[in-house]
Amino acid sequence: MAIVFPGQGSQSPGMGKELAEKFRAARQVFEEADDALGFAISRLCFDGPEEELQLTENTQPAILTVSVAAYRVMRETGTDAPAFVAGHSLGEYSALVASGALSLSDAVRTVRARGRYMQEAVPVGTGAMAAVIGGDLDAIERICAEASASQVCSIANINAPNQIVIAGNIEAVDRAVELLSGVARKVVKLKVSAPFHCALMKPAQDRLAPDLAALNFSRPAMPVVTNVDARATTAPDELRDALVRQVSAPVRWVESMQLLMSHGVDTFVEAGPGKVLSGLMRQISRDVKMLNAEDVILSNSN
Repeated sequence: MAIVFPGQGSQSPGMGKELAEKFRAARQVFEEADDALGFAISRLCFDGPEEELQLTENTQPAILTVSVAAYRVMRETGTDAPAFVAGHSLGEYSALVASGALSLSDAVRTVRARGRYMQEAVPVGTGAMAAVIGGDLDAIERICAEASASQVCSIANINAPNQIVIAGNIEAVDRAVELLSGVARKVVKLKVSAPFHCALMKPAQDRLAPDLAALNFSRPAMPVVTNVDARATTAPDELRDALVRQVSAPVRWVESMQLLMSHGVDTFVEAGPGKVLSGLMRQISRDVKMLNAEDVILSNSN
């Protein structure tokens, strides 16, 4: 079994509230996150308001906290330790906390700063992202290079065989969207606050690197699959380095999931708000079992 943790975009007001009401382990996670941040991220998760929850510097610690709470409740109610953990973008921090490589307090403080750095790296309205549904990866890469024209336009997420996200300067992404209309089944501009996982995020990466250098990384209890290399590792320095590089590099989710399947993983559990990763897994492989933390907790509790 592998446990996978979602990234930004899975948030919604009310998330984690039921977990905290029913389980002490979840309440402890929210209390620790509140203490570490110096404000009630728990209240933002449970009650919103949505506009505040959508701010990147709030979204990132909020999703991480809910994901870790779900994981801890699963373990407390009798779920065995997974053989591997992985997380989509921001979710990699949740995976590191679950594995014991990072403390929850360090992680929530770091991702709040990470969210702020990412937001401030590119002035609002100058960057964009678009989801490309259907279409060959090589062709999409070629078109991104063609559309760049001295700006940035590149692949940001390889989410599923038929779902790739591109990011960069708004003009370059718009050019790519136009060129991709003949290649892809559908291209959708995304409502995002910044163009994540592309070279425009380099200023955020440079600001985050010293923060990560100051943290204590322990050897995780199980291998963590890193987004940037789609490789499983337990080496603390490699895990730290992967977090630095992933800010401006693509999320290689398909390869990460294929790697886990090649290691014999046949059951995946999504721990965190929403079911985005479950949807992606249906497109990657239908030969594995994909569960949600809530379902697992429910069956454990019965």
